[in-house]
Order: sequence, then structure tokens, then C-alpha cells
Amino acid sequence: MRAVVQRVSRATVSSGTESLGTIGPGLVVFLGIHGKDGANEIVWMVDKIANLRIFEDDNGKMNRSLLDLDQDMLIVSQFTLYGDCRKGRRPGYSEAAPPALAEPVYLQFVDEARQRGIRVATGRFQATMAVELVNDGPVTLLINSDKHF
Repeated sequence: MRAVVQRVSRATVSSGTESLGTIGPGLVVFLGIHGKDGANEIVWMVDKIANLRIFEDDNGKMNRSLLDLDQDMLIVSQFTLYGDCRKGRRPGYSEAAPPALAEPVYLQFVDEARQRGIRVATGRFQATMAVELVNDGPVTLLINSDKHF
């Protein structure tokens, strides 16, 4: 599982003219699912992201987490995070889980975040979406569960 996590002051996701989700201050999580991802990766990744101390405390030091501040999370599925650009000019996506496997993992990830009391907004799985965000900091992190397991 791979995630691009951005600290934002606000964000919204839409598909066509339909607004799918909006958050205020919090995190946008672009989530890529690997073909072998399962429950262990879901729990580890949600825990890692929810507890990242990347929000400033009263002294201006990044020392608070999303959970500490009771902020929102926008989760958007993004298979292109598994795009392999090492050969040729067209990325290969062979490591990305096919939709039938990825969608249940994505939905479990969303559910795991909600079970932790996080207010979650989402995009629509396998839809063409527009994501608008205001990166706060800017703070952007790349997280790979395969570095952990």
C-alpha cells in the first residue's frame, strides 16, 4: 500500500458536476492498493497516517497529529501510485491491485479510519475525479507499507 499524504487547510473532490466530499483542515490521502494488500497493511497504514505528528503545536513545532486536533481526512483511491516508470514512456501498473481486489481494500481502509473516530470524506472508486486542495505548509509525505512488512 502506498499513500501520498498532504496536510491541507481545505480540500474537495468532485466527479463531473457532482461534489463527492469536502473537508476543512486535515489530511488528504491519495491511496494506492497493491495486489497483495490486506488487513495488516490497512491497520498499519491508517494508524501511521492518523498518528503522524505533522501539525504544529503552540510553539510552532510539528508535534500534533490529526487525532490530537480532531481534524478531517479526505481519502482518494489512486492506482497510479503504483505506476512503474523505469522502462519506456508509458507507466506500467502491474503491481496495482485490479479493481475487484482494490475496491474492498479501499473501503476497509475508509472504514478503519472512521472506526478511529476520524471524520472521513471520500472520492468515488474508479471514477475520474477532480481534487482541489490547499496544501498547508506545504507538507507532503510518501508512505509505503512494504517498507514496514
